[in-house]
Amino acid sequence: MEPRYDTLFYDGQCPLCAKEIRTLRKLQRGNLIFADIHEQRDGSATLPSHEALLRRLHLMTWTGEWVIGLPANVRAWSHTPFGFLFKPLLWPGIFQIASRIYGRWADKRYERKYACAIGNNKAA
Repeated sequence: MEPRYDTLFYDGQCPLCAKEIRTLRKLQRGNLIFADIHEQRDGSATLPSHEALLRRLHLMTWTGEWVIGLPANVRAWSHTPFGFLFKPLLWPGIFQIASRIYGRWADKRYERKYACAIGNNKAA
């Protein structure tokens, strides 16, 4: 059977993200590949836009499916012995609340870190 690797795209310039990635690297069981968004080739037809990758966590499954946001985080942690602790975040009711919280946090993180880029876009 061929190995099945998921690829997690993360913001290597975000201290909080980098800390979580260090933890995931230590705990993962070997089937999770880490890709720093800032090291990816611009304009790759297979990747979402650079801005989309920075706005939300993206994970590409071994089948080529994109998982985005909170589900991407849960899937990444499923590669560790602690994945079961994150699964309830996908349960109905909990998912709606947790997803809204994640979305607000991700938007604020992006605005703080990349305010110049989005500030120019909002003025247009």
